[in-house]
Amino acid sequence: MQCLTIQSVRILGVDPGSVTTGFGVIDYDRGRLALVEQGTIATQRGADLADRLCRIHEELTVIIARTMPAVVAVETPFAGQNMKSLIQLSHARGVILLAARTAQLAVYEYAPSTVKSAVAGYGAAEKAQVAKMVSMLIKGCPPMRPDASDALAIAICHAHTSGTMTRLRVRA
Repeated sequence: MQCLTIQSVRILGVDPGSVTTGFGVIDYDRGRLALVEQGTIATQRGADLADRLCRIHEELTVIIARTMPAVVAVETPFAGQNMKSLIQLSHARGVILLAARTAQLAVYEYAPSTVKSAVAGYGAAEKAQVAKMVSMLIKGCPPMRPDASDALAIAICHAHTSGTMTRLRVRA
C-alpha cells in the first residue's frame, strides 16, 4: 500500500450572488484548515446588472491576485429559485468562472446539498447549522456574514472532497 501525503493547498470558495457574492480563502494541509481571508463583494441592489457583474469580476480578480489560491470552488445554482433570480445568478457565476479561468485556476463546482453534507453531515442542513460547523472546523474564525460563511463551507467541501478523491486514486 502506497503512503500518501497530501500537500498543502489554498482554496478559494465562492458563494455566487448578483447582489452579494461571498468569498472565503482557506489553507488545507493534512486535514487541517486555516482561514486566510473571508468577506463579501457587495453591489448596489437595483443597479444595472452589467455594472454589478463588472464589480464582482473586478473585486474577485483582486482577491485572486492577493491570496493566490491554487483552485476555486463554486456552488452550483439550485432549481428552487425564481427564473429572474436564477438568470442573474447564472450571470454572476459566469463572471466568477471567467475570473478563475483568466487566472488559470482549476474550477470545481458543488451542489448546495453536497456542500451542506460535507460540512454539517446533512444535505438539508439549515444555514445556521452550516455556519456553526464552519466556525468549529476553522479555528479562530471570526463572526461573518452568511454569504462569507457559505463560501467558506464551499471551500471546506472541496478540501474534504479533493482529499478523498486523491486517496482513492492512489489506492486504485
